[in-house]
Amino acid sequence: MTKPMNVDTQIEANTETPAFPGTVAAIIYNEFGAFSLGIALEIFGRALPEEGYPGYDITIVSTEGRRTSAFGGMSVSTRGTLKDLRQARIILIPAWRSNSERPPERLLSELRRAALRGAIILSICDGAFVLAHAGLLDGRRATTHWADLADLKSQFPDVRVEEDVLYIDEGNIITSAGGASGIDACLHLVRRDFGTRIVNAVARRMVIPPHREGGQRQYVANPIPTHAGQRLSAAMDWARSQLHRPVTVKEFAQEAAMSERSFLRRFQDDIGMSPKAWITAERMRRAQEILESTPLPLSEVGLAVGYASPETFRAAFRRIVGVPPSTYRERFNTI
Repeated sequence: MTKPMNVDTQIEANTETPAFPGTVAAIIYNEFGAFSLGIALEIFGRALPEEGYPGYDITIVSTEGRRTSAFGGMSVSTRGTLKDLRQARIILIPAWRSNSERPPERLLSELRRAALRGAIILSICDGAFVLAHAGLLDGRRATTHWADLADLKSQFPDVRVEEDVLYIDEGNIITSAGGASGIDACLHLVRRDFGTRIVNAVARRMVIPPHREGGQRQYVANPIPTHAGQRLSAAMDWARSQLHRPVTVKEFAQEAAMSERSFLRRFQDDIGMSPKAWITAERMRRAQEILESTPLPLSEVGLAVGYASPETFRAAFRRIVGVPPSTYRERFNTI
């Protein structure tokens, strides 16, 4: 099995170009995500003959009749049926409509059959839940949208859920995070089949990077606890005003009018992490805000959130956010 793909993993180019890469079957069902279908059509279905990229044959397979409604009201007509999955080399599963709803048994059965014969099955976003219901993720590494990772873990404890990756390649099973991560996963599959030169050409046509750096953490909004008591909330507000300097647990506890021992226990119970971890996360959240909205040099950004050493700041930012601060600024700065 191959490694999950993230910022530290590079893909080696395939030097053999397949003459016929096979059929991609894109599954649709009521309330499917049209963006996922668009990804398949654009990346797999649009050839670049001048670059030596023939594209793949595309078939759209409906699980619920010939006319299917996408999320948002769009309607799609197709002749493809579940039996068409038996001839597909690659099967693409878009986001499933409900994490708590079991997909149709006929679909799960066809996916198991496809996996047994070696078909490549790629899920986008919550499509991972379809694979999990089929039992195809048991014992494997997998990912999904960051907001649904906890659901995937709790419902399917045999799945080895990876949180901070854009996609994971487990050979013939590929799972990706939120919708746009499906682009990363599909480009990765083109790279596997055709090599770096071709995937670069496909990405260039789409005006997107052929390989994105980092994982999901850079796109996750920090949750704000809503159940902290009044004393803790006031102390947390105070700590946010002190991010430019070291803050000790003793000071933090004094602001909450508690003993250090009681404060540590109460903070962990109410917030779900230690005060130190929370302050570090708040420093990074504030650093993200500064990087997004100002041209301050990185050394000054670090000082503003309590890091005297630029190297220490860069290392902490990359460890917690998933990308270097310079990369984050390039991606999200609005000025």
